Amino acid sequence: MRPPAADRPQDPPAATPPSAGPSSAGPSSAGPSSAGPSTADSRTRILDAAEALFADLGYEASSTARIAGRARVPKGLVFHYFPQKIDVLVTLVDERTFVEELPDEAAEALLALPGDPAGTLSRLARRLPLHASPAMRRILFREADTHRSVRERLGRLNGEVFLRARRALELALPGARGDQARLEVAAATFTAVLIYQENLASLTGQHVDPDAVADLIARALGA
Repeated sequence: MRPPAADRPQDPPAATPPSAGPSSAGPSSAGPSSAGPSTADSRTRILDAAEALFADLGYEASSTARIAGRARVPKGLVFHYFPQKIDVLVTLVDERTFVEELPDEAAEALLALPGDPAGTLSRLARRLPLHASPAMRRILFREADTHRSVRERLGRLNGEVFLRARRALELALPGARGDQARLEVAAATFTAVLIYQENLASLTGQHVDPDAVADLIARALGA
C-alpha cells in the first residue's frame, strides 16, 4: 500500500544556473589598452631635442642619454629610430635643411639691376638659398667636419650661391660677359664672404656687412 502523498519524499529543487554577469577575474585582456605617444610624435621629439642640443652644446657633447632625457623618451627608443647617434645628425641635415636650386630659366628671380652690380649682389646676399632654422644653420657650420652629409649640404649651398652670383653679375654687367674669368673670380669671392658671414653669425653673432663687400667687388670690376 502506497504512503499518503504528504508522507512521500519530495524531489530536491532544480539547481539554479550560474549567473552570466561579469566575472570577478578582472577585465578581459582583449579590452583597449592605453594609447602612448604616436611613432611620429616620439621621433619628432627626439629630433627636436637633438637639434636644440647639437646647436647649443655641439654634437660630441650631446650624449644619446641627454637627447632621450630632453625628448622625455626612453633611451632605447632613440636607438630604435636611430641605431647610432650619427644617424640623428644625418637625419636632421637631410630632413631639416634644404638648398633651393634656381632653374636656368628663372633668372628674373635674381633681381639683377642692370648697370648696378653692387646693388645686385646686395639683393642676392639677402636671399641666401638655404632653408633651415637658426639652430640648424648653426649645426651645419659647427659640424662641417663631423660627417660628410653636413659637408655635402654646405658644398651644395656654396655651389648654388656661386652660380647665382655669377649669373646675377652677368645680368648686371652684360658688356662684361667677355671677361668671364673676372666675373667668376668676383662671384667666388662674394660667395666665400657670404658663406663665411653666415658661419660667423651663426657661431659668434658677429656680422660682416654684405653691402660693403658688394661695393668692393663692384669697384674691382670697374663698375
